[in-house]
Amino acid sequence: MTLKEAQENVHQWIQRFGVRYFSELTNMAILMEEVGEVARIMARTYGDQSFKAADEQVNLADEMADVLFVLICLANQTGIDLEAAFEQNLLKKTQRDADRHQQNPKLKGE
Repeated sequence: MTLKEAQENVHQWIQRFGVRYFSELTNMAILMEEVGEVARIMARTYGDQSFKAADEQVNLADEMADVLFVLICLANQTGIDLEAAFEQNLLKKTQRDADRHQQNPKLKGE
């Protein structure tokens, strides 16, 4: 699925099941909440914290998909073509960082 298709799928889902988009500010708050859930799993899976018994059924992929869904909602609401924006962003990074990471001694030997 392309990002363009994902944006259309989310829009169709909202129209069919969601009644309407939440406001942009509400979706921004929801996005932060979802990112926090990803951070919680990452901190406990790869960091020094441990899971509580109630946290044993976590699903990192599902939480990342929640982040993507809400981000797509915000893109749809604000008229952003994520596919075009992502392509431009990769081009910017490629031009800006063409040699930067290759020359970073902190990244060598890992």
